Amino acid sequence: MAELEAEIVQIAARFGEPRRMDVAIRPFFDPVQNPDRFAEVCMVVPTGGIHRGERILDALRRETTEETGLETRIERFLAWITYRDVADPDGPPLFHSFAFLLTEVGGTFKTSDEAEQIESWIEIEPSALNEVAERLDTIASAHSEDIGGDWADWGHFRAIVHRVVHDALGN
Repeated sequence: MAELEAEIVQIAARFGEPRRMDVAIRPFFDPVQNPDRFAEVCMVVPTGGIHRGERILDALRRETTEETGLETRIERFLAWITYRDVADPDGPPLFHSFAFLLTEVGGTFKTSDEAEQIESWIEIEPSALNEVAERLDTIASAHSEDIGGDWADWGHFRAIVHRVVHDALGN
C-alpha cells in the first residue's frame, strides 16, 4: 500500500490533488472478476483494470487505447475511490478506482480489444453524471454468470464513480 500511495502522491503533484473517497459497500462486487487486478482507471470515458505491478498512468494509457482507440492528454487527476467491506470498514481496501479527466488529441473512437465486451457507448454532458448514477442505482437484481454477481450490485458499484466524478468536476 505504501508503494501505491507514493505513486499517487507523484501523480497528484503533476495533475492535481484528487477528490478522496473511502466507500463501504455490501456485498462487495468484484467488477473485474480477475484476481490479477486490484484497481481500475476511470478515464471519464470508460474504465479499465489495473494489473498487479502495473503503474496507474501506464494502465490509464493502455486502457484508453484498448477501449477507445483515442490519443489523449491527461488534464486532471479527479478522484481516488477506495472500496472497503461494510462488515470490516477498517480492513484493507478491496478495490480502488482512479479517475482522470482526459482531452482527446487524436485517434478514431473504437474499441481495439474485442475481449473488452463493450456493447455500446453513450455520450453525456458531465452535468448528467448524477442522472446516470440514479439509473445505475435502480438496476433490478438479477444474478449473472457473465459478471460473476448480481446486476443490482454492479449498478450500485458503478454509480459511486459517476457521483464522485460529477462532484470533482464541480457540476
